[in-house]
Amino acid sequence: MPKRKHADDNFDYATKEEDSEHEFSGLEESSSDDSEDVSPPVLPYILTYFLTGAKEYEEIPVDFEWFDPQKQDFEGFQMLLRQLLGTDASFFHLGAIADLILDQKLLGSTVKTDGNESDPHAVLTVLNLKQHKNKPVIKDLVHYLLDRASTDPSLSPLPSLLAPNSGNEVGLILSERWVNIATEVVPPMYEMLLEEIQWAIDDKEPYTFSHYLVWSKVYHAIPSILDETTNRPMKKMKPKSSNGVNDGQSMYYFHPEDEILHNHAILHGNFNYKTPVPEGDSRNAFQDFGITPQGHLIMLEAGALKSAVGAMKAEFPFSPAVSKMGMDES
Repeated sequence: MPKRKHADDNFDYATKEEDSEHEFSGLEESSSDDSEDVSPPVLPYILTYFLTGAKEYEEIPVDFEWFDPQKQDFEGFQMLLRQLLGTDASFFHLGAIADLILDQKLLGSTVKTDGNESDPHAVLTVLNLKQHKNKPVIKDLVHYLLDRASTDPSLSPLPSLLAPNSGNEVGLILSERWVNIATEVVPPMYEMLLEEIQWAIDDKEPYTFSHYLVWSKVYHAIPSILDETTNRPMKKMKPKSSNGVNDGQSMYYFHPEDEILHNHAILHGNFNYKTPVPEGDSRNAFQDFGITPQGHLIMLEAGALKSAVGAMKAEFPFSPAVSKMGMDES
C-alpha cells in the first residue's frame, strides 16, 4: 500500500492500510509582462509564448497526490528519466535505474493527479552510489558524470569527492517532473525525502550520506529559428547575466529550485551532452524555440540540504487553499 504523503507541516507522514490519499490543489505560476524584456523563469511559459504569442498565462487548479514509488510507475519513471538525462539518455539502461528506485519502497515520492494507478508527473528519490557501486547502471552513471565533469572547471572537485577511497557516502538525487508541473510540489517532496532518510538511518539502513549530488538540467537562450521563419507575433527574449548585462548566453533553470540549492552547495556546474540533437528530430524544437539544454550538477554536504529545503519552502510556498486541502480530514 502506498504511504500517505502531503505537504502540511502539522501532520506526520504515516503508513496506512487503506488505499486512500491526501489531496490538495496547486496553482500553476502565472506571469504577465507587456515590456520588451522578457526573462521567463519556467520553460513552459517560453514555449507557450513562442507558440501562441500569448501575453498572459492562465492559472489552472490541479489536485496533486503524493505516493511512494510503486511497480505501476515503472514506465512513467523511464519517461521522466529520459527527459532528465536529455539526449544522452540512450547511454543508460533506464529500466535498471527505475528498478533501483522501485526497490527503495519507502524512500522517495511521486506526484500524481488522477489517483494511485495513474502515471507519475514527478519523481524525487536518492540512490546510494557506494551501496550500488557494483551495479552496471551505477558504474555507467558514475563514469559518465566523471567524464562530463572534466569539461567544466567548476566541477573539477567531483572526481575526488566520488573516489572510492574518499570515504564519502554520496547520495545521487534524481528529481524530474513534466514541464507543466508547478515548482511548489518540490519542497514537500524534499522534506519527505529527508524524513524518510532519517527513518532509514534509524533502522540501520545504508543512507547515512556525507554528500548529495543533484543531477539536473539548465538551458541557454539562443537566436530562435522561429523568429526567422515565421511572421507570428512574439517578443524577443533578452536574457541577462547575474550582473544585469545582456550577454545572450545567460542560464535559465528547468528546475527553479536549483538556484536555491546553489546557495547551499559546495560546487555546481554545467556540461554539454555528448549526443547532439539530430537535424529534423522532433527534439530539435528546443533549438527552434531558441533554447539550448545542458546537463547540470549540484553537490551539497549532507547537512546543507535541510537548510536548502527550508529556503525552498520559503521561496515556493503553498497557498492557504493548498495547505487546507493537505490536511487529513478523516
